[in-house]
Amino acid sequence: MNRELSIEEKIALKKWGLDDDELASHPTVFRDDLLQGHVFLISGGGTGMGRTLAYLVSRLGAQVMICGRRQEMLDETAEGIRRRLGKEVATHAMSIRDEEQVAALMDATWERFGKLDCLVNNAGGQFVQNAIDYTKKGWRSVIDLNLNGTWYMMQEAAIRWRDTGYEYGNVINNVATVNRGMPQSGHTCAARAGIIALSKTVSTEWAAHKIRVNCVAPGSIETTGFNVYSDEALVTFNKCNPMKRTGTAWDVAEAMVYLAGPSGNFITGEVLTVDGGMSQMGWMWPAGRPDYFKDIVG
Repeated sequence: MNRELSIEEKIALKKWGLDDDELASHPTVFRDDLLQGHVFLISGGGTGMGRTLAYLVSRLGAQVMICGRRQEMLDETAEGIRRRLGKEVATHAMSIRDEEQVAALMDATWERFGKLDCLVNNAGGQFVQNAIDYTKKGWRSVIDLNLNGTWYMMQEAAIRWRDTGYEYGNVINNVATVNRGMPQSGHTCAARAGIIALSKTVSTEWAAHKIRVNCVAPGSIETTGFNVYSDEALVTFNKCNPMKRTGTAWDVAEAMVYLAGPSGNFITGEVLTVDGGMSQMGWMWPAGRPDYFKDIVG
């Protein structure tokens, strides 16, 4: 059994989470054919949690469309799944900020597969900064991506489910643990909190169309996205929750499959939190803990 690397070793090696070979073979609690015949659309599917989910649902029998801004990353994910799993994954380069591109993506998904069973809004992004220093442009950029873009995707999918009379539409939004705020990430905290409230709202409205809407809220999760943070910040990321460790994108992907599969059939309007208890105790300081707070426990 391989020894778990320390956080310091991971920082030195820039080794975060599972690589593609591991994603193709990592043990899962789900049976191989669980999602046979299901169609998934995963935004931000070229990297990180989106790539991990694409591998997992492909292994479980689903047909998959992944989208994102960079075609080369989408192609890398699709080729990795093709080579390791023998499964074909469709790709579509686009920006969720653009309403027309979102509509074109939905058209392409329906044309390719004839339906959509589960939309996973995983795309998003932000920069680390104290809120007082945001420019108006920086604020709008994060809100437009994480709030507006996610909504465009949700609405376009829901319209098609309603208009085609397709039952059992399913939306899963990747958000964040926002209930105690997110220091140094206030813009994305506002956007993700908005998506949580929106998801709860439309989960009621859209129940009439047999559409379920839920969120998954990750905490400190290892992905290649960790490489944008300073070593000073990274060395604390395994100490920001009561379990005193980081999670993996696999933890998040399995939570999403729980909501997407038969196990989630009676769940809607909920937030499934995958954060090692950080929402109860602990803080992430992605730009490093300010001196003012260094004498505070917790």
